[in-house]
Amino acid sequence: MDVQYHEEYVRNPRGVQLFTCGWLPASSSPKALVFLCHGYGMECSDFMRACGIKLATAGYGVFGIDYEGHGKSMGARCYIQKFENLVADCDRFFKSICAMEDYRNKSRFLYGESMGGAVALLLHRKDPTFWDGAVLVAPMCKISEKVKPHPVVITLLTQVEEIIPKWKIVPTKDVIDSAFKDPVKREKIRKNKLIYQDKPRLKTALELLRTSMDVEDSLSEVRMPFFILHGEADTVTDPEVSRALYQRAASTDKTIKLYPGMWHGLTAGEPDENVELVFSDIVAWLDERSRHWKPEERVRPRSEPEKKLHQAAPTKITRVASSGGTEGPMPTQEGRPQRRGSFLCGLGGRPQQQQCRM
Repeated sequence: MDVQYHEEYVRNPRGVQLFTCGWLPASSSPKALVFLCHGYGMECSDFMRACGIKLATAGYGVFGIDYEGHGKSMGARCYIQKFENLVADCDRFFKSICAMEDYRNKSRFLYGESMGGAVALLLHRKDPTFWDGAVLVAPMCKISEKVKPHPVVITLLTQVEEIIPKWKIVPTKDVIDSAFKDPVKREKIRKNKLIYQDKPRLKTALELLRTSMDVEDSLSEVRMPFFILHGEADTVTDPEVSRALYQRAASTDKTIKLYPGMWHGLTAGEPDENVELVFSDIVAWLDERSRHWKPEERVRPRSEPEKKLHQAAPTKITRVASSGGTEGPMPTQEGRPQRRGSFLCGLGGRPQQQQCRM
């Protein structure tokens, strides 16, 4: 099946230019929308390209955004000043797609890998009734007790985070070596210059730690349908963390599947037959839950926090040309070997179009 690929830049309210991309079935309207939330240090256009193509080939409209400081987006490399900024940028961009006339009645799903799982869960918490479900691949949703830093260490780091926030001083093992099983794929990922492979910055590490603890404290508030996929041999994010989410979530429609012998990189680092199995499970789960919504079914009262947010600061997201010029506003939604050694879990102008033939 032919897949149409497009990419463009948008500018967030902080003035930072962010890279976005998408994959669509070339000859039909997508059956539903899937929004990619990539992992720590990762990006969408290359690392998640196979994911986009596979889901678009299965009939889905797939959209991704590189977080600030990640991939092709602007900003200090892999510097996360506030995790909530990443969530807010995703929320604005994803909802601008959902608000387009052709997509308003489509089911909309979040897809989060590793740290992107935390992004997806926080997007759900930000607007609990908006999303129709989430696929969570080895999600970062709780810090394993095996690697949680001592409170004294956290206190010491917190005292200097505003003094040296961007310093690359946090020790960590090579995540690529421990995340991706297939040696050929591992080396291809290592050669991807868009992927951040240096030491984590101090404030970034603390933001990830705080976010994981925050998400952990609110697991019981998760109510949307979700599908967790996790390799049992994962040494980057603990499979027990996914079990905790499954057990504590209030969702009535929840599924978890653990894959014996598989590592952290289920969709990009396993042998081809394992990757095909994982995507087959993902597509089957999405197919069972995709539907066409009637307009009246999408009318819903806003939650109080969302009302206040829109009243206080109406936002827009703007297309930005490659040269930095603007094109006008986009539509917006109104109003293994080794033990775990780090608490870092895992990892406009006119759109440029390409045809990807499968």
